[in-house]
Amino acid sequence: MTAGGYLDHLQKFGVHLGLERIQALLKRLGEPQVAFQAVHVAGTNGKGSVCAYLSHILQTAGYRTGRYTSPHLLDWNERIWIDGAFISDGALQACLAKVKASAEHLPKSLGEPTQFEIVTAAAFLHFAQSAVEVAVVEVGLGGRLDATNVFEQPPASVITGIGLDHCDQLGSTLAAIAAEKAGILRSGCPLVCAPLAPEAMQVVTEKALALGVVITLAEPAHEVAPGEAQWQGFRYRLPLAGGVQLQNSATALATCQVLRERGLPIDETAIRTGLENTVWPGRYQWLGERLLLDGAHNEDSAVYLRRYLDTLHPKESIRWIVGILESKDARAVLKALLRPGDAFVAVPVPDARSHPPERLASMAQTMGIHSIASASGFSEALQLSDTEQLTVIAGSLYLAGAVLRDWPRLQKQ
Repeated sequence: MTAGGYLDHLQKFGVHLGLERIQALLKRLGEPQVAFQAVHVAGTNGKGSVCAYLSHILQTAGYRTGRYTSPHLLDWNERIWIDGAFISDGALQACLAKVKASAEHLPKSLGEPTQFEIVTAAAFLHFAQSAVEVAVVEVGLGGRLDATNVFEQPPASVITGIGLDHCDQLGSTLAAIAAEKAGILRSGCPLVCAPLAPEAMQVVTEKALALGVVITLAEPAHEVAPGEAQWQGFRYRLPLAGGVQLQNSATALATCQVLRERGLPIDETAIRTGLENTVWPGRYQWLGERLLLDGAHNEDSAVYLRRYLDTLHPKESIRWIVGILESKDARAVLKALLRPGDAFVAVPVPDARSHPPERLASMAQTMGIHSIASASGFSEALQLSDTEQLTVIAGSLYLAGAVLRDWPRLQKQ
């Protein structure tokens, strides 16, 4: 069985938050997570971009740098990255074999390790075996009970922002979700935090005070020219599109300041070059002059996407091709995205439980959208679209991944 086939098989064990299984598994593997320093990044939106910025900066600064993120767009290898290269098929297969063998010796009372726990253990094992010095590790879900939450003394913890998402597992209020995110804090270890809503900031601040954690508030950068930003007098080029990157890049820069204070030298040249070389597919990604792809999948990310488009094309109607996972608040996402005069094509998210296109179409109709259609997939939806009209595919990172996977074929049609 291939690495991907084995991991897909594990999907049946679902999401079971808790640290007992991952701690037992890592102990069987020799505690690989203590072999490197880890910058631990939590947040509702922006985690991936911040991880991408930080990993490129640290690599440019000369550190052997690992990065662990989720979900992937095209294949599992993307989740585990060292110095600009994804883990090879052979290395992933070897790490998974070791993790699987260790998992078979865990007490039955703990239950089967989840898919995410297995991949997380494999990533940490790969980093340890590859002599990674610093790893940038993205939380999978929440923080307090997430499988990545196994670092005792991280040089920095990061919270990129807090919004309403995964409410069934993390809580239905910003304060409840903030408590889960703040679960990554460690006694005496600094926190870099993007600005939060007052009720979320209060929870994080109280947790930090209890643990003696110093908070660095990362205020957003300012745009000083198209594609250029300035933060605390430091000017740099923004490689990723969207106004939200003013905040994400500032969060990364504030983290670099903290890392320097914690004994990890990073000079301004490395920061500037690392930022400029950052790539992060599936987010504000233009596939053509009139076709944009983005993984916006909750209300906050949808608001940012619409704001970006309104700035770029303030008077233009948009044709939306949207698929949304069933676990997401589709109505809130659509309300943020759609405007009168827009056109809407609803699609399923491939290989995932998603809102039926007919349900999405019905929601769009209640929002005053008159040009509405349903399609069996994004390929059919693109065929229904006017190539001259500004078209945006959004609603899910899994949909974004499916589009990118099929894009070479679609271009030939």
